[in-house]
Amino acid sequence: MPRSVNHVASRNRRKKVLKLTRGYYGARKNVWTVAKNTWEKGLTYAFRDRRAKKRNFRALWIQRINAAARLEGMSYSRLMGALHKNGVEINRKVLADLAMNHPEAFKAIVAKVK
Repeated sequence: MPRSVNHVASRNRRKKVLKLTRGYYGARKNVWTVAKNTWEKGLTYAFRDRRAKKRNFRALWIQRINAAARLEGMSYSRLMGALHKNGVEINRKVLADLAMNHPEAFKAIVAKVK
C-alpha cells in the first residue's frame, strides 16, 4: 500500500510561512526553505530586540537629559545626584520628555535641586 501524505496540512503550513514573509527581498519571500530560515531568524531578532529596545530608549533619555542639563550649567551625573539627594522621585523617561517638550518645567526642576 502506498504511503499516505497529508498534502493539505503541509501545504497550509508552507503557505502560512510564505504569507508571513511577504515583502521580503528576492528568494526570501517565495522559496520555501529560504523563507522559513529567514522567518525563523527574524523571530530570534524580534526576541533579542524587545530587550535591546529598552536599553536604547534609556540611553536616548540620558542623552536628552544631559543636553538639557548642560544648557542649565549642570552635567547629567550632577543633576541625577542632586535629584536623588533632594528626594525628587522622577524617572528618566519623564525628565527627558520635560527637557524636550516643556523646557520651562525642566528649568524649574533644575532650579529646585541646585
